[in-house]
Amino acid sequence: MKEIRIGLFGFGTVGQSVYKVISGARNAHASIARICVRNLAKPRETEVPDGILTDNADDIFDDPSINLIVEVVDDAAASYRIVTRALRKGLPVVSGSKTMIAAHLPELIELQQQTGAALLYDASSCGSIPVIRNLEEYYDNDLLLEVKGILNGSSNYILSRVFDHNEPYGEALDKARRLGFAESDPTFDLSGQDSLFKLVIITVHALGVYVNPADVFTFGISNIHDADILYAREKGMKIKLVAQVVKIADDRFTMFVMPEFVAPGKYIYSVDNEYNGVVIRGECYDRQFMFGKGAGGMPTASSILSDVMARRYGYRYEYKKMSYSGLPAYTTDVSLRIYAHYLDTDIPSLLPFTRIRESFKSENANYVIGDILLSDLIANRALLDAPDVFIADFPMFFLDRDD
Repeated sequence: MKEIRIGLFGFGTVGQSVYKVISGARNAHASIARICVRNLAKPRETEVPDGILTDNADDIFDDPSINLIVEVVDDAAASYRIVTRALRKGLPVVSGSKTMIAAHLPELIELQQQTGAALLYDASSCGSIPVIRNLEEYYDNDLLLEVKGILNGSSNYILSRVFDHNEPYGEALDKARRLGFAESDPTFDLSGQDSLFKLVIITVHALGVYVNPADVFTFGISNIHDADILYAREKGMKIKLVAQVVKIADDRFTMFVMPEFVAPGKYIYSVDNEYNGVVIRGECYDRQFMFGKGAGGMPTASSILSDVMARRYGYRYEYKKMSYSGLPAYTTDVSLRIYAHYLDTDIPSLLPFTRIRESFKSENANYVIGDILLSDLIANRALLDAPDVFIADFPMFFLDRDD
């Protein structure tokens, strides 16, 4: 089998981890030939041989000895340029860019079909957990009913410190920043966008259907209030940021990202710190669970290495489910039960609940629990963006199977 010579784009935390992992992998039969960076003068912890670094992408693309591109840049537009250029040149690519892939996946699939070059991206969803390849290979049938889980390590770390260590939310966020689990601006993680992009990619491989990220309801944990934490504790539950795609009928499915009240005994209840956990539910096998570190340089690098080695054996995604007959259609015409905390925004009057099941008012905190259509949550997204509003989902799917 051919020795793999890699052109690596990006040499930050993940890129340096990729270099270390591949350099130390004795059976990978792979080496990094060149590394393209934006700033050659930037100090880096990892030493590399002289001449391996370049700031000119042509040095990689014009090198005939390079037969695989690995890109781990933190700029979605740059990632798109690198990946599409490689595919058009017939070079296979391994990518970790969830933002870029979620936005352009139909085009990237078409490019692979046109050029015959493969794009692998298990590292884009859940770090070290091989979700994509499992959905492609083991779950390559129409028995799958649901994929649900904690897909973002930063938000999960913060919520774990709150619920397991009784730390105030602000202190937990600061600690996550200091430890490198959250960026200096953690909006992407805490708003649910990171989980959303992963969920869009997962859905293509789970059900064979692409849904534009803009069409998916997403709500994060940025506005969580002490009263919400107290409510969850009183009920013996935790709040987790959960992403899910679920078939609600043979011909329909729905998907969303939202904080959820999680009861003890559920698989994701014990997924703590920076870990991710994914529950896959099927018609015949009920629930199966995958757990592992979902973020960080080394866990992501391990997934990159797995994809690199898979390419040595010619592995590629086949997207088999996209050719199935009778693919389910995405719908937001589904009823959810939510908890909505508010202070000044008159949520009970402004949100079109179909039924209010519980209501509470006090001087410092108010909440309402009620049934509402997912489509109405989407239609009222601007209202929910008010800084005094926090919502969380009560799980309603498959309750009859959860005994």
